[in-house]
Amino acid sequence: MTIDPDLIAKVCGPLLSLIVSATIKHYAEARSKVVSFIGHVSAFTLQDEQHTVVHTHSVVVRNAGRKAASNVRLTHGVLPINVTLYPPVQHSIARNADGSGEIVLPVLVPKEQVTVSYLYFPPLLWNQINLATKSDEGFAKIINVMPMPQPSKGVIAGVWALMFIGASFLFYWVVRLVIYAL
Repeated sequence: MTIDPDLIAKVCGPLLSLIVSATIKHYAEARSKVVSFIGHVSAFTLQDEQHTVVHTHSVVVRNAGRKAASNVRLTHGVLPINVTLYPPVQHSIARNADGSGEIVLPVLVPKEQVTVSYLYFPPLLWNQINLATKSDEGFAKIINVMPMPQPSKGVIAGVWALMFIGASFLFYWVVRLVIYAL
């Protein structure tokens, strides 16, 4: 009985691509992934007698991973007195004598997002306040946000289907080459 190498390659290619992609997805997503970005920065001039200027900005912290992030810390060079977290979550604020400090979130569950809003007065600016965001798993990835439309689920499914077909084609030829080399 002879074994058709082409048939083996046609069967093994898609199976190998499925196994490899599932393995990569498992190891890539089975951890916490804390990301942070500036939500907005603004200044207001109040309509009072002194024309008081008020600055505000927000920092968004999100766990984009599939595992809870522990002890998420937002470190500050200067920690303003007026700080609000939305949605309200359990947190602690540790202030140092020099004005610096940390906001500590004990846990950030998968896909949870918290917005930290700051209100302060000149000469303090937004880039003097936030220093870093980190958790027990490491530093958060700081991302630059650009608003853009999200692709539909059909487009995403199409892209995944094309990637699977491409990987299957690649593995098909790898299996064929290995069989012919033997």
